[in-house]
Amino acid sequence: MKKIFLTLFFLIAFFCSSTVFAQTLIANSPPKQETLEAIVSRVIEEKQIEVMQKKQLFQKLELEITKGILVGKKIIVENGNMPLANEQRYRVDDQVIVSMNKNTNGKVNYFISDYMRRDSLTVLFLIFIIVTVVVAKWRGLMSLIGMGISFLIIFLFILPKISTGSNPVEVAILGSLIIIPISFFLSHGFNKKTFVAIAGTLIALIITGVLSNIFVNAAHLTGFASEEAGFLQIAKQGAINIKGLLLAGIIIGVLGVLDDITVSQSSIVFQLKEANNRLGFSEIYKRAMQVGQDHISSMVNTLILVYTGAALPLLLLFINNPRPFSEIVNYEIIADEIVRTLVGSIGLVLSVPITTFIAALVVIRKK
Repeated sequence: MKKIFLTLFFLIAFFCSSTVFAQTLIANSPPKQETLEAIVSRVIEEKQIEVMQKKQLFQKLELEITKGILVGKKIIVENGNMPLANEQRYRVDDQVIVSMNKNTNGKVNYFISDYMRRDSLTVLFLIFIIVTVVVAKWRGLMSLIGMGISFLIIFLFILPKISTGSNPVEVAILGSLIIIPISFFLSHGFNKKTFVAIAGTLIALIITGVLSNIFVNAAHLTGFASEEAGFLQIAKQGAINIKGLLLAGIIIGVLGVLDDITVSQSSIVFQLKEANNRLGFSEIYKRAMQVGQDHISSMVNTLILVYTGAALPLLLLFINNPRPFSEIVNYEIIADEIVRTLVGSIGLVLSVPITTFIAALVVIRKK
């Protein structure tokens, strides 16, 4: 009965935190032009037309407004009569976002700006929660609570602080110092194994931060490789340190993966000692590192594939590029990803022997 009440309490806490998170996002969002939500009620016309010597799909659609100042009304929208980089074919019952604007004559124009994705994202999120709780049970539930708190810290503390001009690296480190113990203790319990994992994570995170700072400066990275950084600099009128933002992103990015490695290594050491109490320090360290080496090899490959998948559209641009590889790799947009990947990987690899060493010391001195 006690566990049932605790489960209900944490579920309520999790959903409350998610609600606060969503409300904060809405409250902090910049003002936008008037937008409506609508559903495609009828496809009036559909044909191929030529726009700027390129054939593309033209559709005349009837939309029923479901949210906004025109809720309940029907409007006619033409899609495809202007040059489009990404051609879309809308069908009946598609949910879309409609933008409104007025031309110089005061006439109101409507155009479809995007699909409505909220429902599918909500379903996917619920499936994720159910699968996590069913498979991992109590631990899974606690990890979800930890995830919710981590998001709250990021969106209520880290991002607002950086947005107001605070040093991104200092804010990221301080935020990490808050996230690490909360998420670790919630996910893995309040025990020596978790304390060891926290110690290993903090040391590896410090090494990652130092290496990031050294090689971001050595490679003369500015942080302006992406369009978002340029827009942010203009919007905030230079109040944000973009290079610091790059460093903060590397630190936060590697933090999530460190959890997996350090906890695993700490758990292996404690399990080895429990299985055979006669094992000494060197034997425990050696056996745990054998498992850790397998973990390292798979983790490094995973990181490379993850970063490659995220940057796939960018990498495709260089497949048939006439420029030599030595020149391409020198572009900042590529160098950013290389430094991010390699520095993060070094921190993760070093976290294995560091955590194993600390855990071995703890279990040997444990009475």
